[in-house]
Amino acid sequence: MLVAAAVCPCPPLLVPEVAAGAASELDGARAACAEAMGVLAAARPDRLVVVGPADDPGRGAHPEGAHGSFRGFGVDLSVRLGRAVADAGPGVELPPSLAVGAWLLESTGRPDVPVEGLGVGEPLAAERCAEIGRDIAARAGRVALLVMGDASACRTVKAPGYLDERAAPFDAAVARALGAADTEALKALDVRLARELKASGRAAWQVLAGAAEGAAEGAALTGTLLYEDAPYGVGYVVAAWS
Repeated sequence: MLVAAAVCPCPPLLVPEVAAGAASELDGARAACAEAMGVLAAARPDRLVVVGPADDPGRGAHPEGAHGSFRGFGVDLSVRLGRAVADAGPGVELPPSLAVGAWLLESTGRPDVPVEGLGVGEPLAAERCAEIGRDIAARAGRVALLVMGDASACRTVKAPGYLDERAAPFDAAVARALGAADTEALKALDVRLARELKASGRAAWQVLAGAAEGAAEGAALTGTLLYEDAPYGVGYVVAAWS
């Protein structure tokens, strides 16, 4: 059963070493992420699953000890999922979103529970994402999710996707749904519109929506919106569910 979730953006710039001189620009987002991670710890889960976008969903599952790095962003910094003594071996590289998730876990104190990662692809249909979430939550024990993903990348003319007038309303709807733990609103997010707006978090948020369905009877999760802004023209949302 899902007992808690933290929703965080996944830009590598969230890592101060990657952001370098611009690190202070995301201090607010980092503080909100740390607060959301505290909600995960307070829930005392038996297992933690980090979910985020991945370009190669065929290699979506990443076991505890899987490693990632930020060398592709010019920084010699490595991370690893969980508290495994040894990494999971060659060929199990974390996608950037899960590497940022692993960094968040390390920077806020690794939980003393098993941790695994799951990369989900942008083309995944909404119902398939929800099904994956239901499967995760149906496993025995108390499950927590760290859900990584960005909203639209089209909020300004300098954004990666340029300015799209649909971006701000889309991001506002996402922030409302995540802040209210509104699973139906998340499942109803338009897959095509999310793709056109380059919103990388859509699939991961819908995995969360599916996972939360199992907590609906007598233990419905409540949400708190901790941060919503669009630095660099990209929508970043931080929320906690408990």
